[in-house]
Amino acid sequence: MSTNFLEESGPGLFEKILRFSIQNRYLVLLLVIGVGLIGAFSLQRLAIDAVPDITNNQVQINTEAPALSPVEIEKQVTYVVETALAGIPGLESTRSISRNGFSQVTAVFTDSTDVYFARQQVAERLGEAKESLPIGAEPRMGAVSTGLGEIYMYVVEYANPDGVGATVTDGSPGWQSNGTYLTPEGEVLSTDIEKEAYLRTVQDWVIKPQLRKIKGVAGVDSIGGWEKQFHVQPNPMRLASYGFTLIDLIDALEQNNVSTGAGFIEQSGEAYIVRTDARVRTLEEIREIVIGEYEGTPVPLSDVADVIIGKELRTGAASQAGTESVVGTVLMLIGENSRTVSNAVDAKMPDIRRSLPAGIEANTVLNRTTLVNSTIKTVEKNLVEGALLVIVILFLMLGNVRAAIITAMAIPL
Repeated sequence: MSTNFLEESGPGLFEKILRFSIQNRYLVLLLVIGVGLIGAFSLQRLAIDAVPDITNNQVQINTEAPALSPVEIEKQVTYVVETALAGIPGLESTRSISRNGFSQVTAVFTDSTDVYFARQQVAERLGEAKESLPIGAEPRMGAVSTGLGEIYMYVVEYANPDGVGATVTDGSPGWQSNGTYLTPEGEVLSTDIEKEAYLRTVQDWVIKPQLRKIKGVAGVDSIGGWEKQFHVQPNPMRLASYGFTLIDLIDALEQNNVSTGAGFIEQSGEAYIVRTDARVRTLEEIREIVIGEYEGTPVPLSDVADVIIGKELRTGAASQAGTESVVGTVLMLIGENSRTVSNAVDAKMPDIRRSLPAGIEANTVLNRTTLVNSTIKTVEKNLVEGALLVIVILFLMLGNVRAAIITAMAIPL
């Protein structure tokens, strides 16, 4: 009985569809073209990537405490942060890493939890936990990105290391005839540390702020070079001879590195803003800070300490072709289209290069767009070859080129 039903209703319905399609061939053709256009429009906005992002929903909390050992980091920082996060809605688990002077706690949430809601809850808990953390330990959340968010990398380096082969114009920013480098700010860089620290300064203060403005960029990481520091190295014998202590030295540095507003003075209908700008900017300004007086004579900092350009301790470095350099990594925001964001970053790089000081370059070493486009080309090649193979087989079986092509059109549609 069921067989008779299929024999009666099945072919009849199929014949009706065929008859309708043949009688309304132009309507069917328009519908097919419409579906194709909608598909092409959607394809242009599809978040295509070479590798699927299977990272779970997580928030990273990084805390630096340089004075603590790994054991102390675990007890005083990592444990406190993990305990503070317990009980957050949607929290599945936490894992952590405790290293010398550094703690990283990763909070894993359910896939249905909104990442921004999770970060808000984490921020509130961290605010409550600060009272239990060591002095100076400031927990910070990582960028709103994933392990596959590194979409663009570039190297900041000197176009002519040590000035070899560079066009030299003494007195103008760039390489000088004596092998030093003159910055646009008028600072002369002579040592390798000073030159490498300036590359890091360019990355952090020139390139990075411009890239962070691009839509879809969650952050920009930096590695390599040296973070520039002003080092004050006190001479205990000189301090003692003048009757000063290290506390006096620290107080003098803190009190002479501030900017204070004092309101305004109104005169003849005009207001004159009064302020005290005591921010130190150069080595000479630090050396001229008065620590106190001795027998009625002011004692500058240079009489009791050496002031030099120094570097921060680091645990990693970056190089390009065997030369010390700085590497910047652009991180993509969760849920963004990697090809679109990396294209936007790459389009911004020419403008950034024009803003760099003379003799410094930012060269691209990794662009996710290249990988994605290569993957798409491979898929296109396989689809075209598959379609041609289907057409050939259909032609051999049907003996009609038109029927084979019409049948093969179902592949791209």
